[in-house]
Amino acid sequence: MLKRFFIICSGADTDILEECSVGEQNKYAGIGATVFFTAVMAFIAASYALYTVFDNLYTSAFFGLIWGLLIFNLDRYIVSTIKKTGNVIDELIQASPRILLAIIIAVVISKPLELKIFEKEINQVLLEEKNEMTLANKTQIAEQFTPNIEALNSDILALQEEIDTKETEVNQLYDTYIAEAEGTAGTKLLGKGPVYKEKREKHDALLAELQQLKIDNKAKIQAIETNIVKLKGDYDTQIETTQPIINNFDGLMARVNALGKLPWLPSFFIFMLFLAIETSPIFAKLLSPKGAYDFKLDDQETALKTNVLQNKNQREAMLKTDYAINDRIYGDIEKEDELYNYKRKKARELMQLQADAFYKKQKNIL
Repeated sequence: MLKRFFIICSGADTDILEECSVGEQNKYAGIGATVFFTAVMAFIAASYALYTVFDNLYTSAFFGLIWGLLIFNLDRYIVSTIKKTGNVIDELIQASPRILLAIIIAVVISKPLELKIFEKEINQVLLEEKNEMTLANKTQIAEQFTPNIEALNSDILALQEEIDTKETEVNQLYDTYIAEAEGTAGTKLLGKGPVYKEKREKHDALLAELQQLKIDNKAKIQAIETNIVKLKGDYDTQIETTQPIINNFDGLMARVNALGKLPWLPSFFIFMLFLAIETSPIFAKLLSPKGAYDFKLDDQETALKTNVLQNKNQREAMLKTDYAINDRIYGDIEKEDELYNYKRKKARELMQLQADAFYKKQKNIL
């Protein structure tokens, strides 16, 4: 049962193969088994590749099954259409397009399995790339907010410096009127005279301005600090919004690119393995000698081709003979007076009817 199934997978004619030896049957069963297991590997590879895209087991398995059946059908077609002619050059020319197609299929099958085999190494590469992308993302977002925050901080420093400058002036006036009262500066008269009062009033006026300036600038600084807090909140929000995009950067294309950054030799050997598996049925047929199955199949096809050519030549001969007979018959009829007189009579009647019809038409017009 299993042997017959593999023979069917090889694309061989089971009726012809049943008449061949057991060794010939085993050869085609082996070719069919290779075709079948190649399709199984294609199903596994496609399912894994699609799972990285859809992240759904059933959807991936469904489309992976379709892909596996497609590869099975292609391999079966490739193997079944290679005919043994006995001429190595002709067979290689005949098989060259099929070998090229087998190489393409091997690439498609091997790549998803490479992604699975080197999954840990790929995850490490992706982690490094995500870290770099995270830092770059924060830098790019910071470039949008940092200038505004720095400008607001500069405004706060300017307001604080304004207060400090005014406070210095007030302190200087305080020292001046105290020194006037003590008699150590100014008029150098001890006591609170007119000059003292004048300097005291000037100090008190500037002190009132300082207090009012502190109130005003404090309100402005609080408003600016509120804007800074809002900008920092917007910065954090944008980081939180964009970070999941970076965290999800592990799709099929990202993994393929990450695989390309790993050493190429292991991937190359895996590809060569699948290439050998994929092309093995083709080379098995090319390298094997022409067996009983090939002779019987060639005999059937040659017999059918001969029968078709015979029927075609016979129909052409019949058609040629029919043309010759018809030419001879009509040549003999052409010389008969009876047929001439009959057609002359009918032609005269037809012309009379046409003349009568024309006369009636003209009469109706008048």
